Amino acid sequence: MNFTQLLSSPTSYSPAQKELWTGRKTKPKLGVQYWYQQIILCELKRMNNIPQYEKHIALLGYACDEGVRRNNGRIGAAQGPDAIRKQLGRLAFHHQSKTITDYGNLLCKNEDLEFCQNALSMMTEHFISHGVFSIVLGGGHDLAFGHYKGIHRALAQTKATSIGIINFDAHFDIRPIETQPNSGTPFNQIVTEFPDSVSYFVLGIQKAANPRELFTIAKEKNIDYLLHDRCEFNDFLMIKTKLDLFIKQNEVLYISIDLDGFSSAYAPAVSAPSPLGFSPNFFFKVLGYLMKSKKVVAVDLAELNPNFDRDHTTAILAARIIDAVVEGL
Repeated sequence: MNFTQLLSSPTSYSPAQKELWTGRKTKPKLGVQYWYQQIILCELKRMNNIPQYEKHIALLGYACDEGVRRNNGRIGAAQGPDAIRKQLGRLAFHHQSKTITDYGNLLCKNEDLEFCQNALSMMTEHFISHGVFSIVLGGGHDLAFGHYKGIHRALAQTKATSIGIINFDAHFDIRPIETQPNSGTPFNQIVTEFPDSVSYFVLGIQKAANPRELFTIAKEKNIDYLLHDRCEFNDFLMIKTKLDLFIKQNEVLYISIDLDGFSSAYAPAVSAPSPLGFSPNFFFKVLGYLMKSKKVVAVDLAELNPNFDRDHTTAILAARIIDAVVEGL
């Protein structure tokens, strides 16, 4: 597969869609007031035609939930990227110094998860190599393997040797591959394939959602984590100390966010909802602290399943997360 094959196939790539970006009408003299008025839609014909902007941020959808299906989860996350766009377009826009471009969706054809991951890797590598900040909208959390591979390849050109992954998640997602990769295996794949260049830290782990085998694997592979009951405001000084050490040890950071890490009171529309996750207030405090490090090069957001949303609650939360990431750049 090459870029031309990927971008010319209607079954593997869908360009950005204008009808997804709508919002409140405003008086022209007021200028840009909402995201939908500022977003730049891009239909890539060739990967070498990425526009050159200062502070360029790329949105790319990973419209794939094949990994969730393989992992016996409830499918529907393939519709997640467009659901996020619909809510993001309605948000007030306060990022006038930044350029945000929507590059459309990667599609999963014929249940070929690996093809979709490879396509994501290719596009991510090209974005980051051109100085573009990568934000991937999922889709299943198997997107993390493709996203990381692209980040790694891009940064290898700059001789960066240490990439820190911070994952907000109720699950480790480090299951060994038994027959096929799925949404529960991506970080095992990463730490196995790239053992010398990656550190992995998970916030929000729930014991009831992770069998003892995964805690054993985490120990063997030097994976750090915080249980969900320590992800509270009262513990922020302790968390800050751990984050400071992690940030110092790594040249760059990649943040991955599985919405099932949040309590289902805030994020009901996920593959594996739980009432015991962390709160948005806690999450945004930690996210803001990480963004201040200026080491974050990419962010992704996974597992939004619009089929189970209530009043678009989860999609709105996802949109607010993307808005906060852009604010922190």
